[in-house]
Amino acid sequence: MPGVRRDLGLLRDRRFALLLAARTISVLGTAFAPVALAFGVLGLPGATATTLSAVLTAEALPMVLFMLVGGVIADRLPRHRVMTAGESINAAAHFALAAMMLTGWTPLPALVTASATSGVATAILFPALTGIIPDVVPTDRLQTANALLGLGQNISRVAGLVLSGAAVVLLGSGWALAVSGMMFAVAAALIALLRLTPAERAAGGTSMLAELRDGWREFSSRQWLWVVVAQFSILVMALQAAHGVLGPLVAKQSLGGAPAWSAVLAGEAVGTIVGVVVTLRLRPRRPILVATLLTLPTPAPYVLLGLGAPLWTVVGAAFVMGVCFDIFGVLWQTTMQREIPPESLSRVSSYDALGSLMFGPLGLLLAGPVALMVGPRPALIACGGIVILVTLAALLAPGVRGLRVADEEPTGLPAAT
Repeated sequence: MPGVRRDLGLLRDRRFALLLAARTISVLGTAFAPVALAFGVLGLPGATATTLSAVLTAEALPMVLFMLVGGVIADRLPRHRVMTAGESINAAAHFALAAMMLTGWTPLPALVTASATSGVATAILFPALTGIIPDVVPTDRLQTANALLGLGQNISRVAGLVLSGAAVVLLGSGWALAVSGMMFAVAAALIALLRLTPAERAAGGTSMLAELRDGWREFSSRQWLWVVVAQFSILVMALQAAHGVLGPLVAKQSLGGAPAWSAVLAGEAVGTIVGVVVTLRLRPRRPILVATLLTLPTPAPYVLLGLGAPLWTVVGAAFVMGVCFDIFGVLWQTTMQREIPPESLSRVSSYDALGSLMFGPLGLLLAGPVALMVGPRPALIACGGIVILVTLAALLAPGVRGLRVADEEPTGLPAAT
C-alpha cells in the first residue's frame, strides 16, 4: 500500500496533473473523431468507399511523412509549446470538418485538406509527447508517469468506443466532429499552462538535416532500440492485416458478424486497462527483454480465430493481448526516456514511430488478396507465425537480452533540471 500511495501521489503534482488531463481529453477526442468522420463522409451525396479511403489516406500519409520533422521541432523548441501547437492545429482541422458537415459544403479537396492538416498535427504532437515526460516528472517516477498516462488514455479509448457511435446517432457527424475539436482545444489550453522553465527546454541551432543525422546516430547506436523497432515494423504489418481485415472477415463468416468482433475488441480494451495497472508495480531489471517476451502471446486471438476456436477463447486471448501490449508500451517508453539523452529524445521517438508503423498500410493492402488466395483462416495463422518468428529473432540480439536498469535514487526533481 505505501508503494501504491506513492505512485498515486504523483497526481498531486500540478504539472503532471495538467499533462494527464490534457492527454486523457485529447485521446477521447481522437476516439470520437474516426467514427464521426467515417459516417459523415459515407453519408454525403454520391460518396463511396473510395471517397472515405481518400480522406483517411490524406490523414495517414502526412502523419508518416512529417514524423521526423516533428521530432526535430520537438527537440529544438520547448515541448509544451510544440504540443500546444499540435493540439490547436488538430482542433482547427476538426472544427473545419465539422463546419463542412453542418453546412453541407463538402468538396473532396477541402475534406482532404482538413484531414491532411490533422495528420500533420499528429506528426508534430507525438514526438513531443515522448520527450516532455522526463521534463515534467522525476527520473525515478518515469514508469509510474507512463503507466498513469496510459491508464487515462486507455480509459478514454474505451469510453470513445462506447460513446462515439451514440454521439453520431444523437448529434450527427458534424456536431460529433465539433465535440472532438473542442476536446483538442481544451487539451491545448491545459498543455499551455505547463510553462516549463528554460532549463527544461531543448536547444536548437543547427540545420534540420544535421539534427536528423544526430538523431539517427542516437537511434542506430543502440542495438536494443533498432532491433525492436525492426521487429515491430514486421509485427505491426502482420497484426494490421489480421486486425483490420482478416479478423473481421472471419467474424462475419463464422461468428455472427459485428457483435462477435465487438466482443473481441472489448476484451482487448479491458486488457489494456489491466496491463497499465500491472505496470504501476512491475519493475523488471531487464525491461526490454521482458517487453519483447510479452509480444509472443499477442497474435493468440488471431491464431485462435484461424483455428476455429470458440468465441470466448478468442475474447480471452484478446484480453491477454491488451495486457501484454500495454505492459510493453510502458516499459518501452520508460526505457527510452531513461536511456536516450533528453536533447535527442523526440527525434529518436520519431524514428521509432516511423520504423514501427511504416509497413502497417502494406499489411492492410495485402490482406485482401492473400485472403482470396489462401482463405482468411490460413492467413490469420500465417500472421501469427510471422509475429512469433520476428519476436524470436529479436530475442537473439544481445542488446535486447542484456539491457539492465541502473539503480536509481529518488530525487524528486525532473531529469532535465
